[in-house]
Amino acid sequence: MTDTIHVPLSVLDLAPVIEGSMPADAFRNTLELARHAERLGYNRYWLAEHHNMAGIASSATSVVIGYVAGGTERIRVGSGGIMLPNHAPLVIAEQFGTLESMYPGRIDLGLGRAPGSDQTTARALRKDLGSHGQDFPELLAELRDYFHPPTDEYRPVRATPGEGIDVPIWLLGSSGFSAKLAAELGLPFSFASHFAPEYLMPAIHLYRSTFRPSEALAKPYIMVGVNIVAAETDEEARFLATSQQQQFLSLIRGRPGKLKPPIDNMDELWQPHERDALQSKFKYAIAGSKSTVEARLQEILREPMADELIVTSQIYDHAARLRSYEILAEAAGLTRSS
Repeated sequence: MTDTIHVPLSVLDLAPVIEGSMPADAFRNTLELARHAERLGYNRYWLAEHHNMAGIASSATSVVIGYVAGGTERIRVGSGGIMLPNHAPLVIAEQFGTLESMYPGRIDLGLGRAPGSDQTTARALRKDLGSHGQDFPELLAELRDYFHPPTDEYRPVRATPGEGIDVPIWLLGSSGFSAKLAAELGLPFSFASHFAPEYLMPAIHLYRSTFRPSEALAKPYIMVGVNIVAAETDEEARFLATSQQQQFLSLIRGRPGKLKPPIDNMDELWQPHERDALQSKFKYAIAGSKSTVEARLQEILREPMADELIVTSQIYDHAARLRSYEILAEAAGLTRSS
């Protein structure tokens, strides 16, 4: 293919718990996928914080990051993201200061402002339900302050480990709020177009047009989340992608559960309005063979939006999931490591 565009590729893992399995199985699969991604040449491996969801095992995100970083050698490992309003900033500074001390130069701290859960669960997490994430800038400033050495010797509360440690901070979002904040602070930004594609281009424009260089970042850098399922044929990929479609359908019906096996016909499950809603959510999703994935990737990358793509693939069969990331690496021209 002429004029091929290449950007780094990364992995966003929700540590899926499939029907008939337990979280322990999900963690073993996560580590195997991380090692696989490292060999294939993926840039980073992020895990997401969600709570009260039987199909997602990465709720204790910092713990799983340590597990993955300890089982790999080179790939960057981080959060996509930590939902900061759920936590005391000091605790996150200590956790990621610890991780960076253990695995220097390999840890990313991606932060979001949503609860990653329902309101009842948010109460159980002791979150202030009245804030709606509006205090996120203040929480972020407090967190960043813990990483910076004090201007004098006295500081009543200090993060140990954490203080003086350089952990790259990313802001994550699905609207303009985090895009604007990331631009103002000169931080890298990751947009969740894998579930909010309609806001992608406005958020990117806002981020790039208002970006202010900082000590952390000289020019804008944006990573875009996409759903990709790759297989030997288009038909097989579309079949495998029905597990992900069922997962989204369960979410919009308010009944999240474990990841279900693929099915032959989604029309037997969804109503027309549900189908339309899901199709809009999958605007940038790709499901296909290597040639289909390669062509669709080039279409997406010709829009001036992404410096990096982070890929999530909710596939029921673990072997098929490993193969999907392998086919994607081949389509994107990633370089394998020895």
